Amino acid sequence: MEQPVSRSDVADIAQYEKIRPGFRARVLAEKEHRRVAVGPHFNFTFENRLSVLYQIQEMMRVERIVDEAAISHEIETYNELLPSGGGLAATLFIEYQTPAERAVHLPKLLGVERGVRLEVDDLPPVAAEFDRRQVGEDRVSSVQYLRFPLQEAHRRAWLEAARQGTLHLVVEHPHYRHRAAIGLPVAEALAADFA
Repeated sequence: MEQPVSRSDVADIAQYEKIRPGFRARVLAEKEHRRVAVGPHFNFTFENRLSVLYQIQEMMRVERIVDEAAISHEIETYNELLPSGGGLAATLFIEYQTPAERAVHLPKLLGVERGVRLEVDDLPPVAAEFDRRQVGEDRVSSVQYLRFPLQEAHRRAWLEAARQGTLHLVVEHPHYRHRAAIGLPVAEALAADFA
């Protein structure tokens, strides 16, 4: 399990502006190996300590947050995105280009939280656990936070499954059925989260 981001890790806004170009480039380069597109509209970004720290810094920058209590709140909120217990954590972006498309397609995806899973070789699938605060009975948010509670057997088989082409991220819903193989570069980056 990765250590949570602490206050000492977070630069104030003035300091952050000075380091932002290099820090941002580093984060974006790392995220290239932490993204999995499943079909044309579901994009998963697997979170780690660096991505969480980046989100905190960017939120402080955009919202001009300087109050210590507000900074602590941001740290606490975003630390919830860190993987824990040997599993993985991801942000799911359900992406449609226009508000009109979102208005048509998002309501059709009700219940999608029951249809997202990881498949690792021939082991039992790992169902995603969605943040219940993001799931409504009459709406689907275009941003979802979820966890994959991997068991020891999944972690042991992880890299070999990627090498063999038997590691998949799957969305199975009546209005959206797609699967994507997780290749070795992404699998290796994610394995560091549960090492």
